[in-house]
Amino acid sequence: MLWLPAAAHAEKYILIFGDSLSAGYGLDIAESWPHLLQQKLDSQGFKIVNASISGETSLGGRERIAGLLKQYRPSVVILELGANDGLRGYRIEDTEANLDAMLQDIREAHARALLVGMRLPPNYGALYTERFHAMYARLAKKRGIRLLPFLLEGVKGDQFQADNLHPSADAQPRIMENVLQNLKPLLR
Repeated sequence: MLWLPAAAHAEKYILIFGDSLSAGYGLDIAESWPHLLQQKLDSQGFKIVNASISGETSLGGRERIAGLLKQYRPSVVILELGANDGLRGYRIEDTEANLDAMLQDIREAHARALLVGMRLPPNYGALYTERFHAMYARLAKKRGIRLLPFLLEGVKGDQFQADNLHPSADAQPRIMENVLQNLKPLLR
């Protein structure tokens, strides 16, 4: 048996690929759910790479993901994009095509995917918001991947920053638990 120092073993990367909700907008990095997730996974040898950018759209993500997959060779990718597309009223078909292309890139990189769904505020109209939310389940079924239906499930109304869009530090542990429960099966 060959014994190597711990540093010689390849790290197992988890790539978080999202928007401001994953980038920790308005928070200290140490308060963000990706940082809290890293603390939970430290003992299991996983390294979180948070490549999330505030304001990112599905098209921007589609243009960036290939380089990150090649650079980090993650074993798991948490894909949390689409909310900015919805908030800007983009065509759902375009958002879905971009997310689907990223899921194909993830599969081709031999990584497992956790797709993170979002919901839009009701002022976008029932038809658009329902179609938008259904897009995530449709993609997860098509690709045979895990879906976290709604990142902010269980976040209370008073756990948002002044903009009423971005969760406060108080909400981050709950968000991390939402992600972790859906991530665990992919870490085996």
